[in-house]
Amino acid sequence: MDSKSLLGLMYIPTLHLASLLLLATDTSHAQRISPDLAMMQYFQARLIQLEERLIRCDQSIQLYGKKMYDFSSTLHGQMSGMNVLSSEVKSQVENVALRVDRLERDMEYVQSKMPNQAHVEVEDALLDQQVKEAQELKKKVKITFTNACGTALTGVKSMKIVKKSGDVYGSWLRDPTKGSAQIFYFDGPRNDTLVKFPSLKTFHDSNSTQKASAIQLPHPWQGTGHAILNGSVYYHQAGTTNRIIKVHLLNRTVSDSILLPGAGRLPVYGLSPHTFLHLAVDEMGLWVIHADPELGGNLVITKLNSGTMHIEHSWDTHCKSQDAEVAFMICGTMYVVYNSRFGGRSSMRCVYDIHDTIVSAETPVLFFPKGYTSHASMQYYPKDKQVYSWDEGYQTIYKLDVKKKTVTTQD
Repeated sequence: MDSKSLLGLMYIPTLHLASLLLLATDTSHAQRISPDLAMMQYFQARLIQLEERLIRCDQSIQLYGKKMYDFSSTLHGQMSGMNVLSSEVKSQVENVALRVDRLERDMEYVQSKMPNQAHVEVEDALLDQQVKEAQELKKKVKITFTNACGTALTGVKSMKIVKKSGDVYGSWLRDPTKGSAQIFYFDGPRNDTLVKFPSLKTFHDSNSTQKASAIQLPHPWQGTGHAILNGSVYYHQAGTTNRIIKVHLLNRTVSDSILLPGAGRLPVYGLSPHTFLHLAVDEMGLWVIHADPELGGNLVITKLNSGTMHIEHSWDTHCKSQDAEVAFMICGTMYVVYNSRFGGRSSMRCVYDIHDTIVSAETPVLFFPKGYTSHASMQYYPKDKQVYSWDEGYQTIYKLDVKKKTVTTQD
């Protein structure tokens, strides 16, 4: 055997041995990889489970958050409802207190008009004498009342347009104090400056602004229901519900004020949305007219003492505020003027007399001469039996027909 053959025989076992060694090496490597792969698969499965748990936890948190939001919304709605109920209860309590206060004033008024009766026994002759004296006293009271203020309205005699100026809403007044001829001009439903004219003639004059003087009030007014009396202006203070202030025109300072109970909650007249309190002057003094929602919007008359601003008495009337545009007082009688929202001819369709000498149902409807659209204000001037009116920016004077009231007494 030659050397080449010998080398070939030796090479074959060497290759076989190398193959065996390589196979053994690959098997050992595969055995090492297999546990690592299993560990990674285990960790991956655990991470997937953890992720699912986190997703379920997040869903639970969202569900609880929604439930808390719904509960908070329900609680907020219930609290709002409780606040509304609380406001309603408070309003009802205030209204009851107002009614009790008004009833007490009515009782005090009635008691003040009733003489004190002595609880003693008297003989028939003495009792008859007292009855006769009371009847004589009643006749004297009747005569005094008739002479002092017995004027009743029967119609509108004439109309005079003085001029056209200013806003659609406004009022112009004349001080009824004896010896005064001044005209006071209130332009607009809210302002703090009025204009004073020396006389009606200067107001009518187109160049009268040279003779006029502006008076700035300490507080702006609300509406068109102002009054002038004895050198002072009375008006509803803007920004308040029911405060009436008295301003002395000479020094332009507030001399007194009053909060009128139950007033200012709705406009006095349905066709005059800016006026919530209407002050008026007649032969008997100063009055306030307002609408009471507790009476279905009917008008209430209150007598004020112009000096002390104290309430003397109040009367609930049957006159409605709906479709009313204005009212004025004559000798303790309120005449309410009505119209339609589309304009037309104004008419007096409701009368209330505090003395019960004029019955509204027996009073005929009184029409005003054909005007423009509607009246923003009316103020009665007792001396000349005239009404100063503001009609769509036209300053107008109505001359009235009046007669003496017929006062009846019961024996």
